[in-house]
Amino acid sequence: MEKLRIGIIGCGGIANGKHMPSLSKVKECEMVAFCDIIPERAEKAAKQFGVEGAKVFADYKELLAEKDIDVVHVCTPNSSHSFITVDALEAGKHVMCEKPMAINSAEAKKMLDAAERTGKKLNIGYQNRQRPDSLLLKREAEQGTFGDIYYARAIALRRRAVPTWGVFLDEEKQGGGPLIDIGTHALDLTLWIMNNHKPKYAVGTTYHKLNNDTQTGNVWGDWDPEKFKVEDSAFGFIVMENGATVYLESAWALNHAKPREASTVLCGTKAGADMWDGPRINLIRNGRQTMIIPDMNCGGVDFFEGANNDDSGFVEARKWIDSIINDTPTPVAPFEAYTVTRILEGIYESAKTGKPFYFN
Repeated sequence: MEKLRIGIIGCGGIANGKHMPSLSKVKECEMVAFCDIIPERAEKAAKQFGVEGAKVFADYKELLAEKDIDVVHVCTPNSSHSFITVDALEAGKHVMCEKPMAINSAEAKKMLDAAERTGKKLNIGYQNRQRPDSLLLKREAEQGTFGDIYYARAIALRRRAVPTWGVFLDEEKQGGGPLIDIGTHALDLTLWIMNNHKPKYAVGTTYHKLNNDTQTGNVWGDWDPEKFKVEDSAFGFIVMENGATVYLESAWALNHAKPREASTVLCGTKAGADMWDGPRINLIRNGRQTMIIPDMNCGGVDFFEGANNDDSGFVEARKWIDSIINDTPTPVAPFEAYTVTRILEGIYESAKTGKPFYFN
């Protein structure tokens, strides 16, 4: 079988940190084209990850015009996810778009519609679903271990870890701060395990309490208060149509002693779970409060031969390529990613108006 030929649009941090290293380990595909508005970045990526003769572009439309490219990975700032993805789908390419799906639900809906219209596959980069602890809790939920999950916490809290590079602090290009950056991972993970993507309303708050700090203790160096235009923390209270409640916590900078990222707490009628020290399941057994702590060093689910089962980026890439080759569902259903974007938008809107945001 010929290898799937992949083009990378955006050769910055997330492409170098996840997408390109992961794809390089999947033998059924090869990276043949690279695009970045900074040509030197595309050239460097082509040399490091590309096949011999890999092409380099500064204009993504020129890359999309290449007829022999099967798949495109969109690794650009959030504000350009929608129009690049739609153009790629219309050009006949399957698309993996980095999270979040888009900066708002209207743009995300364009992507959803384009995928349905063209029949091409669309996946969003929520790799935390592929972690061993996430997969285990998902399996337990599917088996009914938790019963009816009616309360959950989606947690993405950093103490002082504001990303000071790229466009992270630019509200126009990013669409927001920690809520849309890391809160999106925690929310997707939580809703996916709950198998619940029908929100009723959301109440949200956003804060700009620490943006003007100068001696910040930030792990990536002090931020520039003049450039820090997005929120430093955001919180959302979401009620689902079936009555379940999800509390979403997100922060890049919070005076919080125990930072935790892309984590969830689940509470159901039969049992609950958290990810505090690996996955833990709590339940009542023989009239006693009981905690089950699985040994994550033995065995595993959805393991791929020759892969590090803890490398969620690789597992994501492996499943994504398999979904194209075998014409099976993508690792992330586009509608589920669209729902996450709708909820984030609802939280931001509620924070602006001071009122609940209703989805219907």
